[in-house]
Amino acid sequence: MRNLTYFVSDVHLGLRLPEAPEREKRFVEFLRGIPAERTESLYMLGDIWDFWYEYKDVVPKGYAQVFAALLDLMDAGVKVYFIEGNHDQWSYGYFSELGMICPKAQPYYTEIGGKRFCLGHGDMLGNGNKKYKRIQWMFHNKLFRAMFSALHPRIGIGWGKTWSRQSRTHKPVPKYVFKGQSEPLYQWCSACPEKVDYFIFGHYHTFWDTPVGNSRLLVMADWKEPNWLVFDAETGELSARP
Repeated sequence: MRNLTYFVSDVHLGLRLPEAPEREKRFVEFLRGIPAERTESLYMLGDIWDFWYEYKDVVPKGYAQVFAALLDLMDAGVKVYFIEGNHDQWSYGYFSELGMICPKAQPYYTEIGGKRFCLGHGDMLGNGNKKYKRIQWMFHNKLFRAMFSALHPRIGIGWGKTWSRQSRTHKPVPKYVFKGQSEPLYQWCSACPEKVDYFIFGHYHTFWDTPVGNSRLLVMADWKEPNWLVFDAETGELSARP
């Protein structure tokens, strides 16, 4: 019986820090540890890669063991979903060619084991951080993407990796502290017109688990230490490995 569904986000593969090889190794171990015969789906909720940009005929090198583990899961019948984050939003078809399911609309609503889930990276929900959202609008702009694609991959990917790394290492970034019911993400979930049992997001690099009315909101931490969520459709339990 395939009763398990896994959720993971913010692995930031390729992060230009000394810990990057060990982080990738731990992620491969996580993928290899998923019991394929009991697992229905794996949802990757963005920022799995620290920077990912696809050209028409060029994709970033590396990650062979990660892709091998994902392909093995899919060959064994596990559905692998990829929902883009702000660091790996420039995926234009390669993941789909590998067999992943890549919903573009966020948030993504789905039913698992009789429960309604609302899934996504979470960074664009709510009314907060308008400066950040203006930047993200630019990154999603077709003209900007066309101009970036005109750069040679060595320049474009090199610049992108440098920008991605400096977005965290240029100056110390304090750990995000959720604001409870005044948190924009919480307010968005509270006002969601859909009937939802579980809201699951990433992006904030810190773990959060709180009720929202009759629903439950969970935000996953990043992969400084391995962490994921797993839902058991047989028992109806959603548990965390923070």
